[in-house]
Amino acid sequence: MGFALGGAMALSGAVLTVPAEAAPNADTPVATTQLNNINPVPVRYGWVGASGFQYALGNAGNFQWAEYPGVTPPAHAGPDDLATGTDVQNAGTSGPVTQKHRSTGTTATVTIPTGQTYRAASGWSVLTQDADGALHVLRAAADGTTADLAVTGLPSGARPTGTYATGGSVRRLAVTYTLDGTSSLGLVDLADGTFRTYVGGVGTEPSITFNDSWLVVNRKAIRVDSEPGTAPVAVSFPAKPLAVVGDQLLSGDPDFISSPDDEAVTATSLATGARRTVLADADGAFRATPDGGLLATAGATAGDFHVYRVLPAGDGDVSARPVFTVPPVRAKVDGLMVAGGELLMFGNATPTPGWDAAYAVPLDPTGKPTGIQARRSPFIGSSPCLGGDAACPQLEALGDGRFAYLYTAADGKESVHVTGLATDTYSTEPTGSSGGRIGTGTGRYVLYNGGTPATQKIADFPRGADGETALDRTRSAAAIWGQRLWTPGTTQGSVVAYDLKARRNVATVNTGAPCTPSEIQAVNTWLYWSCGSAGPAGVHDRATGRNITVPAGPSRLADGYLVREDRTTHELLLTDFHTGTATTRTAAVLPTVDQNTGGNTGRWAVDRFGGNVAYLTAQGQVAIVTAGVPTSPLAQMEAQTDAAAGPTTQDPWQPVWQLSKPSTWTLTLTDASGNVVRDLTGDSRAAAVRASWDGRRDDGNRVAGTYTWRLTAEARDGQGPDLVTTGTTTVN
Repeated sequence: MGFALGGAMALSGAVLTVPAEAAPNADTPVATTQLNNINPVPVRYGWVGASGFQYALGNAGNFQWAEYPGVTPPAHAGPDDLATGTDVQNAGTSGPVTQKHRSTGTTATVTIPTGQTYRAASGWSVLTQDADGALHVLRAAADGTTADLAVTGLPSGARPTGTYATGGSVRRLAVTYTLDGTSSLGLVDLADGTFRTYVGGVGTEPSITFNDSWLVVNRKAIRVDSEPGTAPVAVSFPAKPLAVVGDQLLSGDPDFISSPDDEAVTATSLATGARRTVLADADGAFRATPDGGLLATAGATAGDFHVYRVLPAGDGDVSARPVFTVPPVRAKVDGLMVAGGELLMFGNATPTPGWDAAYAVPLDPTGKPTGIQARRSPFIGSSPCLGGDAACPQLEALGDGRFAYLYTAADGKESVHVTGLATDTYSTEPTGSSGGRIGTGTGRYVLYNGGTPATQKIADFPRGADGETALDRTRSAAAIWGQRLWTPGTTQGSVVAYDLKARRNVATVNTGAPCTPSEIQAVNTWLYWSCGSAGPAGVHDRATGRNITVPAGPSRLADGYLVREDRTTHELLLTDFHTGTATTRTAAVLPTVDQNTGGNTGRWAVDRFGGNVAYLTAQGQVAIVTAGVPTSPLAQMEAQTDAAAGPTTQDPWQPVWQLSKPSTWTLTLTDASGNVVRDLTGDSRAAAVRASWDGRRDDGNRVAGTYTWRLTAEARDGQGPDLVTTGTTTVN
C-alpha cells in the first residue's frame, strides 16, 4: 500500500442548497455547493451585549452586527437601572464617554471631570481615577449632568496598579492594588461605589474571571457574597478560564493542542467541582458577556462553524445554543467527479500551496446535497494534470467511492493511482509508459491508454490493495463496465465483450455503426460508439437490440443519456435517448471563460451510476442539474466474495459487490440448517456494497461451517425491483 504526501489536517466543509440562477433556456439547478477551505474563518468579537454582538470575519474587515435569534431585547433603558446596562455600548476614553443602549436606541453621555482619567466602563458606569489615586464611579444623570460617586473601602495607602477588569456583570468591576509590596484584588460595587478585597498575593498579571456570584483569580475561587474574611479555595480546571456562567467556570483555549479533545469548552462547577464538556471542537474566539454568559465559536468543520451563546440553565448547569453561522470561505475547484450520488470536488482547500485533494459531498437522487463535505483522499503534492490536456485534471470516479488519476514520476513514466476510501493511503500500478490518458473505469478496473509506448493496460485494484495489470494489449477504442472490457470486433460495427475474470470473450454485439468505432463507452446495457469527432455516432441498447442515432462530438455516456459541451456556444447539452429516440436540451450554459482547460472532470461531470450532472459556475461554485431520465434496474456489475481465512474480528470477511447505482442493503447469513445467524445492513458507498463479518453469530458465538449469504439491495432512487444475489462463505 502506498502512502500519500502531506499530513493530517482538520476537515471542514458545507453545502449550500440555494439553487443557482439558471442561464436562459437552460435547466434550473436543483442546488449549488462549493469547495470550502477546511480551516474555519476566524471570528473577531467587538462589542457584545444582551441583544446581540459585533463581529468581524478574518484578520481584516469591518465589524458587523448580529442579533441573537429569538431573543426579546431589554425593553427598559436608563442609567438609573444598572441591569439594563447589559445592552449598553460605551465609546470614548478621553473627553465625554458616549453610551448607547443597543436594543432601544437610548443614549447618554458621561463627562469625565477635569483631573480624572478614564480607567474602564461597564454598562452605564464609567470608572475613573483622580490625581490622588482615588477611584470614582461616574454615571449620566437624568438632567444631562454626570453623577460622581467616590469609591470607598480601599485600604489606607493602597494604590491601584492599573488592572481594571470587566467580566460577566454590569454591577461589579475588578481592580488590583498594591499595599506594602503585596498585590491584591477586589471588586467595586458600581451601584454604591463600595470596594471589597477578596484575594491577596495575585501577582502582577492575574487571571480574572467573575460574575455577580463568583470571583475566580488565578486558580482560586470565592463567592462574591461570602462573609468578610472568607479565604478563597483552590479550583482545578483545564486550559484557560473564559467566563463564570452561573455557578460554572467555563475554560478552554489551550496553549498546546495535543488532540481534538483539547479543543473544547469545559464547565467546572464552583460549588461541587463536577466537570463536563459544554462545546466540543471549540477552537475559535471567546468573549465573556456582561449579562453573565459567554460567546464561543465552535464546530467540527468550516461548514459547520457557529457562534454559540452559553447562559445559565435553571438546574445550576449551563446551556449552549448557536446564535450565528460563520460562513465558510470558498476554495477553487480544479476538477469535478460525480458517481453513485457523490459529488467529488478536487482542489486545494488548505492554506498550503500544492496540497490538492478530493472532497466529497453526498447528494440525494435529485442532486441536492444532503451533508457536509469531507476529505476523501490523501493530500496530493503534485497535480494530476498533464501538460496540454484538454480535460485537466484527469480524474475517473469508479463508482465504489474511489477515483483514479495519473502520477508522473521523475523519469516521466506514469502510474495509475486509485484512492478515495482513506485519507492517508492510495493504491498504485506502474504503466511503464508516458504521455498517456486514463480511459474509463468502474470498481476495481481502470483503463489506461499509453502514449509512449502506445499500449493499453487494464489496471486491477481489488479491495483497495495495490494494483496489478490484468490485461496488456494493443491500444484501440475501449471501455470498461464492471468486469467487462468492450473493444471493436473484427467486422464493421461489431463490439466484443471480454470478461476480465474469465479471461475470454463472452459476447459480440452489432451496434450498427458504419465504421470500426474510434470511441466506445459502456454504461449498463448502453453501448455508445463514434466514428470520429465529425460522426456519425450512436447508442446500442443491448436490452432491446435498438440502435439509436445521437449527435456527434466528444460526449460522456450516462444511464440513458449523453452529455457533451459545445465549446463555441458554451452550452452543456444533454441528450436523452432512453425511449429509443434521441432528444437534446440545454442543461446549462457554462462560463465563457474557462476556469480550467475545459472538458469532462474539468468544468463539468456526469454520474454514470444512476445520477445527475454537475458543472462549475462563473462564481466558482458547483451547480447540480437533475438529469430527469429514468434509471436502469439495479444490477450487479462485479463482485468479490471469496471467503476470508477465519474470519476474525481483526481479519473479517469483507465482500464487495459493485452495483450499478446507490442502494440500501441487507446481508443475511444462514447456517446449514437454514437458521438466520446474522443480519448486516447498510448504505452503499457510492454504488458499491461493502460489508464486514467477523464470523460470529448474533449470540457472539463462532461456529465453523459453511454459511449461505443472501444480499438484498434496494435502489436508493426507488426505481426498479430489488436486487437479490446469493452465495456461500466459510468459517473455519
